[in-house]
Amino acid sequence: MAYEKQRAQPLDYMPCRYAASKLLFRGPKRKLEGQYAVFIGGTETYGKFIDRPFPALVEAQTGMACINLGWPNAGLDVLANDEHIRAAASGAAVTVVQVLGAQNLSNRYYSVHPRRNDRFVEATPLLRAMYGGVDFTEFHFVRHLLRHLSDVSPERFAVLRDELQAEWVSRMKLLLQKIESAVVLLWISSQAPPDHADDPEISADPAFVTRAMLEKVSAPPVCIVDATLSKKARSQGCDGMVYSELEASVAAELPGVAAHREVARNLAPQLGRYMQM
Repeated sequence: MAYEKQRAQPLDYMPCRYAASKLLFRGPKRKLEGQYAVFIGGTETYGKFIDRPFPALVEAQTGMACINLGWPNAGLDVLANDEHIRAAASGAAVTVVQVLGAQNLSNRYYSVHPRRNDRFVEATPLLRAMYGGVDFTEFHFVRHLLRHLSDVSPERFAVLRDELQAEWVSRMKLLLQKIESAVVLLWISSQAPPDHADDPEISADPAFVTRAMLEKVSAPPVCIVDATLSKKARSQGCDGMVYSELEASVAAELPGVAAHREVARNLAPQLGRYMQM
């Protein structure tokens, strides 16, 4: 397995900061000057366990400098609220925004950590009233919480899911309005954008995001690149990924090397349009 071959040489992500941002991004640090593309998103964009994630592959294929501002476990909150991310994106020729799930953002029912958006912080009085018998102190991660709430009452959970979807559309529109460059929305998933988001297991990322939601936020000049992973790419699993034995279960849930190559092949022609414009 990958960890048996490579565990002695863990990846060096060369963490770096841009301006006064509190976030540590994947390096090496690049100059935000000239013609460049910015990639913002979550763990997939960051390229956890991947030696050359898709932003680096796109740079090799297009010749355009690609700045990786992916943040592990990011939700829309951390992307929309970090002014330094927005400033870097606004100075780019094009910004690639990974479509993130609707679960990891603060809303009328619960709040998440401002930087670690997958962390559940607190239930609001509205959620406590809706789920009176739930002890919310038992939960530390949003996905764990939502799975439990779905099990307790699918009917009440549907109301919560509708709220998350509406808040996602509102927050995504706000983020895109703040980015002054051209924007490409990037869909990375094991499945194509669904017509409905009624999976009680909340297993398919980006969680709860539907085709209709994408259409609401992708009016021109924003465009969408559908990089739904092929069966062949998914079948490669963790081949080529670099992780320790303790990280094996986490790595198994993320796109592998073949998937990153496939995403780059889908993105490169689109980004080539913005060179020397």
